[in-house]
Amino acid sequence: MTHKPQIKIPATYMRGGTSKGVFFRLQDLPESCQTPGEARDKLLLRVIGSPDPYQKQIDGMGGATSSTSKTVILAAPTQPDHDVDYLFGQVSIDKPFVDWSGNCGNLTAAVGAFAINGGFVAKDRIPENGTATVRIWQANIKKTIIARVPITNGEVQETGDFELDGVTFPAAEVQVEFMDPADGEGAMFPTGNLVDDLEVPDIGTLKATMINAGIPTIFLNAEDIGYKGTELQDYINSNPEALTMFEIIRAHGALKMGLIQNLEEAASRQHTPKVAFVAKPSEYVSSSGKTIGAGDVDVLVRALSMGKLHHAMMGTAAVAIATAAAVPGTLVNQAAGGGDRASVTFGHPSGTLQVGAEASQVNGQWTATKAIMSRSARVLMEGWVRVPGDSF
Repeated sequence: MTHKPQIKIPATYMRGGTSKGVFFRLQDLPESCQTPGEARDKLLLRVIGSPDPYQKQIDGMGGATSSTSKTVILAAPTQPDHDVDYLFGQVSIDKPFVDWSGNCGNLTAAVGAFAINGGFVAKDRIPENGTATVRIWQANIKKTIIARVPITNGEVQETGDFELDGVTFPAAEVQVEFMDPADGEGAMFPTGNLVDDLEVPDIGTLKATMINAGIPTIFLNAEDIGYKGTELQDYINSNPEALTMFEIIRAHGALKMGLIQNLEEAASRQHTPKVAFVAKPSEYVSSSGKTIGAGDVDVLVRALSMGKLHHAMMGTAAVAIATAAAVPGTLVNQAAGGGDRASVTFGHPSGTLQVGAEASQVNGQWTATKAIMSRSARVLMEGWVRVPGDSF
């Protein structure tokens, strides 16, 4: 029996924020994978090592968590006054699909560096020393993102002393600005309400803020679902009943937000929306052993991604948190003490994060103009990734 040999594809393995992913230039992909479709999805699944019934992704580049089962494709810009198109694919771990419905805010921090190294940014826009401004078109949600990448001696500066909770080692700081961060078309609050009564069969009626900023997110009060907001990953992820509850809530929230037409669609749209729960500040010990005091944060937030509690915080969810905090009356704003605010510092399982956001009312509708956060990124490995030639 004859089997096709492996092929090799130029790729870079990068950390961005608290996530890792495999980065490609569109022109480097096999021709059949340069357009959206089954071939591309099959290729990325094989690269990452999915679907894996063992949920380990041993035979691929994935790390068996939502934070490490990610792919990025960069291409020449399709929009004027942009440097690069950025397409994000969230690869399911145990199911055969790639979710293209949203962005990854953490990996966005690595897009600027990859765009510079990949030749997408004009040489005359890269200073010898200073900061390069990379104008990114986020193709999943059709929004502009600005990455400010430090440059030393004409090359991307990756090392530094910027520390990010959830990342072990310090690195250079990359500022990321999400412009007009409502995700896709439609209102920032798709139901028209800052707080809704979300009816979930067998669970009850829950107060919920459903927002469309950074990434569609459903915010709940921690106490309404039996939590304190100080929980760490294992406490939630080791409880199948809790994970099932969150998935049921997520599906009903997605339906109410108009993201799906029926509940069954939620199973193939795992990346969006996110579910998060909030609580007033309280002391807890983070996953690294660091004590987070009640006075260190404005609000506590825990969020789930791809069916599991995230070890830190998704970058796009951080945008949603900051934007919701900036709007008086939302559950996030109430938990943070209410009132007007231009930034919020929140506690997550790995520590704390500060994010700035600007929101205002226009013709009675809330809109977000910008959200800003600092992340870091670096290349972990570059060269070629190999996959069997008959896998796509």
